[in-house]
Amino acid sequence: MTLLCRHPCVSVQNMANKPRELTHSATSKRVMTFATAVALVSVSLYAAPAAERIHLAPRFVAGQILRYQIETHTSTTGKATTPIVDPEAATKFAQTATLIVRLDVLDVKPNPDGSTARVRLRATYEKSDAIIESDAYDPSAAALQEQYEKLQGRAFQFTIEPDGKVTDLSGIDDILANPSTSGAVQSWMEGVASAAKFPKEGIAIAQKWTGDRPLHSTPLAGLTFRTESTYTRDESCPTTAARTDDVVSDGAATMPAVPSDPTAAVCALILTKFRIFRPGGDDSDATPEGYLHNGLRTAGTWTGSGESLDDISLANGMLVRSTQTGHQDMDFEIASAASGSKMKYAGHVDSQSEIVLLPNERQP
Repeated sequence: MTLLCRHPCVSVQNMANKPRELTHSATSKRVMTFATAVALVSVSLYAAPAAERIHLAPRFVAGQILRYQIETHTSTTGKATTPIVDPEAATKFAQTATLIVRLDVLDVKPNPDGSTARVRLRATYEKSDAIIESDAYDPSAAALQEQYEKLQGRAFQFTIEPDGKVTDLSGIDDILANPSTSGAVQSWMEGVASAAKFPKEGIAIAQKWTGDRPLHSTPLAGLTFRTESTYTRDESCPTTAARTDDVVSDGAATMPAVPSDPTAAVCALILTKFRIFRPGGDDSDATPEGYLHNGLRTAGTWTGSGESLDDISLANGMLVRSTQTGHQDMDFEIASAASGSKMKYAGHVDSQSEIVLLPNERQP
């Protein structure tokens, strides 16, 4: 799974409509969120003894309250070369964000067969801060920081389907319409639901499973996100979620992240390694359909790799902590088939992120 790369900003599709307006900042901020991608991967299994397998789907309870803290850092270096030269264009960009999200479980609809339920939740941003740094004046950077600040106090609802997909978002249409913050909003949701995406047959220690999925909304077609996950071992859950007798100050019902018995506070550790590549090779046609429709052609390379480590409670399948690191390298061009004018971009992105389940506040 997991989280957060915990990471971006300007729709790449807009590049197809306004190629000359593309800047380094716009390109770098649109780098895909690793956490979201890993969480969406479909899996295929290696063989493992059925008797040893466990199921880690999260078990939500109506009235339950969870709080997660999400920390992300992304740094980008790169340069865009366009027909209109801008000697003052930014070549370095860094974004550090801190979020605290409260999740209220509104409704749980179990399946008749006892499998993972359909869950409706309300998310409230109790905290949303971001620090944006650039080596040149960048209006979009200031706009991005303002968008993060506007998240604080906002609430919306969403559904986690039995297969782990996030659907039926309501109450934040304005946020989702802005690519600068939509990635940050959706990445942690996929991370919280990621355990539901483990193999339905269950998993066992030392078992591996892999998955591929295509990447969309990028300037290069045919990009694939490939993961290999391993159930490495069991160990004590992180202590940040170990206060199990807590209730929130408003008196609402809660469910502890781990059992009150310390010997039962055990987490499964899932290590996931991932990479981005083009199966057809760099010489194959790389132009997405949307770009072709707008009279554009694209070519170049886009690669990436990284890994994440997730602690998931054996008691209830909840994500207790997830950390992730990754990097991406881009070197591509977008050309007009009619005029021959080109925009070239080359850059490198490093990202780190962490999501942690927080203890609830004690009732006075």
